[in-house]
Amino acid sequence: MDRISALRNIEDALARFEDGECSLAGLERDVRGVLRTYATAFDGELRAYRADGGDADGVIVLAASRPAARERIGELVESPGRFEVAVVDR
Repeated sequence: MDRISALRNIEDALARFEDGECSLAGLERDVRGVLRTYATAFDGELRAYRADGGDADGVIVLAASRPAARERIGELVESPGRFEVAVVDR
């Protein structure tokens, strides 16, 4: 999914919410799904990586490698603790 498609899908979700066709929880679910699809569908140098464990558990970043992902997660989480880094499956 490219950026324009992702933005259109989010815009459609917002319109459904504004029209009363879905709840806030539904809107959040839809937008989260769009963002996860966008973030994990890169065909270039970057891949999505997820931290498993410690205070960083569940943090997802885009990086060129596992070591780069580990470093990026360490920058984003104040005290990440011990964690492993895994590629996010599409």
